[in-house]
Formats: sequence, structure tokens, C-alpha cells
Amino acid sequence: MPLEPIDLDLEFLKTTARRAGDAILEVYGTEFAVDVKEDKSPLTEADRRSNEVIVAALTARYPEIPVISEETRTLPYDERKKWERFWLVDPLDGTKEFIKRNGEFTVNIALVEKGEPVAGVVFQPAADRLYWAARGQGAWLSVEGGAPESLSGGPHYRDADSVVVVASRSHLTDEVKDFVTSLETEGKSVEFHSSGSSLKLCLVAEGAAHVYPRLGPTMEWDTGAADAVAREAGKQVLNWETREPLAYNKEDLLNPWFVVE
Repeated sequence: MPLEPIDLDLEFLKTTARRAGDAILEVYGTEFAVDVKEDKSPLTEADRRSNEVIVAALTARYPEIPVISEETRTLPYDERKKWERFWLVDPLDGTKEFIKRNGEFTVNIALVEKGEPVAGVVFQPAADRLYWAARGQGAWLSVEGGAPESLSGGPHYRDADSVVVVASRSHLTDEVKDFVTSLETEGKSVEFHSSGSSLKLCLVAEGAAHVYPRLGPTMEWDTGAADAVAREAGKQVLNWETREPLAYNKEDLLNPWFVVE
């Protein structure tokens, strides 16, 4: 059965992402401490503040819709497996980039229905770049509060003679190297575009890159919002092995290897 429609307020989601970004930037300009979570990943006061802003806003505006957030991820599968609609939040994706102060970190808010991301907002506070999308409403980018630009991606990498791959040249896995070698064997020239956090998916969505092979671990909250943007921009976010779209609210919230193309 189809889900009951909700009043999806994209302006509210964009404002919430910006408010969370403001909270992050307040910490960004200070000498902040870095804690280490159980999985050895870093955690800062900015993560906590952003999470508080987003979760409070979502639960006040949509009290009937549950939230999965990176910072509140302990919900057992038995409790969430019946959820047909929920928010998927990464309050600060790219904490390592935040710590390095390179600006490549994002706020991510996605709405997931029946395992698919149907709306998403990705905000890069340090550059004031705001991406958003909703099913059937297209994907959009606003830079520094400017007029929205419609995103439709670029050509598929198979159709390009020169391919821009989103990857870090200094951290190329053997699998990504093999992927690049296969492109070069086909006679294509390959250029690397390095970026942090969910921005990598957004770069493909906006046509700044052709393909993003993610042949390493990520979690559902790392990709949900940007996945929605990529899909509405006409791109695909596919399981590397099965070529099926990424699924959400799995028993294990770890994503498989995937490719954005």
C-alpha cells in the first residue's frame, strides 16, 4: 500500500540544515576538543550541537516520523524494521575534514520511504553551498544564497573520452586503481577530483565529476541525503556488485561498496 502523503516542507529542511551549519561554524572558529567514539571515529562538540538542532527541529515539526542519526544510532533493528518512513541524518559528515579545517564537511538530512531516499538536503557550511532534492521536484544547488541552479549531472562516464573520477589520489585503494586502469585501457584519460564527505556524490550530481567509485566502508547516513540529490539529478547510486540502487534501513546500516554514475 502507498504511504499517506506528508506535507514535505523543503524550505523548513533547508533552514534546519543552515541552522545546524551555523552551530557547526560556531565551533569551527574555536579551539575545539576531539573525542573518539567506540568505532574509533572522531567526535566534536560541533557534531553534538548540529545533531541537537536537527533532531529537535524534525521531531517538533514531524513528531510522527522517527529519526535515525549517526549520533543516536543505537536503535535495534527489531524496533525500526517496520518503519516505512523515517529521517536519516548525519549532522556532520566529514568530521576529519572539519578537524583539518579544510571546509569539506556537510550537514545531511534525508527522508527515506520504503527503503528509498525520496528527499534530501546537503549543506556545506564553510562554502555556503546548499544542495536539495525531492522526488519529482528535481535536484538543485544554491551557492552563497544565490538563485537555485537545476542539476542534471553530466554525461555517463562510459560516454566520455576524458573521465573525472571523484577519489583521493593519496588514498587510492587497489580496487579503485583497478577501476581507473580499466578506464585507461579503454583509451580514456582520467582526471582525479578529491573531495570530502557527501560532497563526492553531489559533485557527480552537478556534473563536476563523471563517476564516484566508493570501494570502502560507509554508513547509510553518509549517503542518504546526497543519494536523493543524485537520483533526482538523473544519476544512479548503485551497489557495486549487484548494480541495484542502494537500499536503506537494512538490518546492518553499513553500505555495500557502491558507484555513483
